Amino acid sequence: MSSGPGFRPHRVVVLALDGLLPFELGIPHRIFGRPKDARGRPLYEVVTCSIRPPGPVETEADFAIHVTHGPEALATADTVIVPASYELGPVFDEGVLTPELAAALARIRPGTRLASICTGVYVLAAAGYLDGRPATTHWAHADHLQKLFPQLEVDADVLFIDDGDVLTSAGVAAGIDLCLHMVRRDHGTAVANNVARSTVVPPHRDGGQAQYIHRPVPDAQVATTTAARAWALGRLHEPIQLRDMAEQEAMSVRTFTRRFREETGVSPGQWLTQQRVERARHLLESTDLSVDQVARDAGFGTAQSMRQHLQAVLGVTPTAYRRTFRTGASTGASTGARHGGVGAPR
Repeated sequence: MSSGPGFRPHRVVVLALDGLLPFELGIPHRIFGRPKDARGRPLYEVVTCSIRPPGPVETEADFAIHVTHGPEALATADTVIVPASYELGPVFDEGVLTPELAAALARIRPGTRLASICTGVYVLAAAGYLDGRPATTHWAHADHLQKLFPQLEVDADVLFIDDGDVLTSAGVAAGIDLCLHMVRRDHGTAVANNVARSTVVPPHRDGGQAQYIHRPVPDAQVATTTAARAWALGRLHEPIQLRDMAEQEAMSVRTFTRRFREETGVSPGQWLTQQRVERARHLLESTDLSVDQVARDAGFGTAQSMRQHLQAVLGVTPTAYRRTFRTGASTGASTGARHGGVGAPR
């Protein structure tokens, strides 16, 4: 994407199906409706459509919504997002598209980016978009999804999966993480963080974080790892040992590690790497510091170490990342996944 000459906002079309969850339908509008370029122009245009002519679409709540666009809007999309529905019928029960849904999806142009939230993944799977590819959904449906579509590689233990031109997420709030990830992929961390700030949500939860955290809200009588995380964030540029973090909570390393994973879904080491990658991204986007200095300030020590971590997480070198996002412009290239065109439903 670019906000230069001939600027056109990236068009996100959200497919509203009967039985949809209103919360998840609203996520793309909230997240993609906020980003603007330096001249105040919206970076995205968000449109909702149905598989039928304009009219009411039933929700799983006690109200319907009126959708003003029919399936023809899918042909204009740069990105199509399929939120969850609880009334997918044969798509959910048999893994087969209805003729009406198949005709609507056939309008999607090759190369369009596709994404699903929660059970929206069943639509992408039934259309053949996910054959041989990794995918996720709400943990409660993961086993059913895998049995219905054995050609998929279902991972129930992550918030979202970015496979380049097709992205899938777990349920409910994971849809926010997915949409923020796409904004970050398109326009960098500064733009995504501004959207997160205005939405009052955490700016980044890594896609590989566990869906189900056993102690999401620690008991008031049980010590947490919050202070250790705050302590570490204040000194990412320094070497940080696991025992140093455990000492901040007066816990043994073993107890601290267990409690940390229960509260965050990842190990202390994984969490530190995530924070350092985010710090490096921010510095590469917003400063003119050398790559060596960014590596030191982010806590990687050497440029080579940082390069290895950014390659592993983002799929690009620090120099390439800076070239893409330093000016706030975007090439539309993925920073962490392979690409490929998406054809019509198969």
